Amino acid sequence: MQNVINIDGKEYPTEAFDDTQKYVVTQIRNLQAKQLQAKMELDQVQVALQVYTNQLIASVKQEENSDE
Repeated sequence: MQNVINIDGKEYPTEAFDDTQKYVVTQIRNLQAKQLQAKMELDQVQVALQVYTNQLIASVKQEENSDE
């Protein structure tokens, strides 16, 4: 755990926190990590969606050109 937490521009040493405050800090850090993971997964989904969309468009256009 980091030794200092910044709240509204003021630094607080975590060793001075009570058990509940330390637990909340742990929860916040865990949720921040999950948020980052979710953003990364969303980026991957968006890229994959674009690739498949482009693949479908290219396939349909190729069929149109071969029909002409």
